[in-house]
Amino acid sequence: MKWIRKRALAGEMLGGAWLSLASPVAAEITSRSGFDWILFDLEHGFGDNNDLLHQLQAIEASPTVGIVRVPAIDGAIFKRVLDLGPAGLMIPNVSTAEAAVELVRQARIPPLGVRGAAQSTRASGYGFGYERYIAEANANLLMVAQIESREGVANAESIAAIDGIDVLFVGPLDLSIDMGLPAERPRGEFADAVAKVAQAARKHGKAAGVLVRNIEQARDYAALGFTFIAMGSDRGLIASGMVRNAKELAALRDPSTAKAAAGQ
Repeated sequence: MKWIRKRALAGEMLGGAWLSLASPVAAEITSRSGFDWILFDLEHGFGDNNDLLHQLQAIEASPTVGIVRVPAIDGAIFKRVLDLGPAGLMIPNVSTAEAAVELVRQARIPPLGVRGAAQSTRASGYGFGYERYIAEANANLLMVAQIESREGVANAESIAAIDGIDVLFVGPLDLSIDMGLPAERPRGEFADAVAKVAQAARKHGKAAGVLVRNIEQARDYAALGFTFIAMGSDRGLIASGMVRNAKELAALRDPSTAKAAAGQ
């Protein structure tokens, strides 16, 4: 079993990637690219648990760990996903300490929680590693709470204080929509909000995370104290790469297009 929680809580800079297409091939390629972690998105992404199984299997040979974003705080969903053996869960729009307590309770095995365990799941090595998994799971499972609203920002410190919440992860788009502010770069009131999240995480020995589109955004957030940073998604990278290539090939047909693209 591959874990990442200790590295995150130690404040190590950990780079990730976002996968939404439910493709095991994309997962395998990404895991060989040097990322510390991959986020498999079951909230806004394609695919189901069967697709997730194949993606987790695809990255097994690499040191990259898999984290799964689930759509809601739901013990039945948690159980099904965690039985497949990811290194952690990400939960969207965690706005209160009460919600944080509940998601930790649903994710942990007794006596620290209420999640049921089975001996022959993939997480426990189909039974061959059951005792070790039961002994390690609560201590090593990474729990990532997304902060995506004004309410979540206001309660960031109380959320970070909950034992079992390891990363406060800003969802820039949803947070910007809720605040009515642009999020292309953290500036002004938006920068103050995300900095508050990072400060709350640091005060309680937790990590702050975020999804960014480019290295400029990554540098901005790193300067604010974010250390659990994902850059780019499979959907976004395919779209931007294909558009770029199509434009470059179109320029071969029309030299004026090439000059315009070059700023001439």
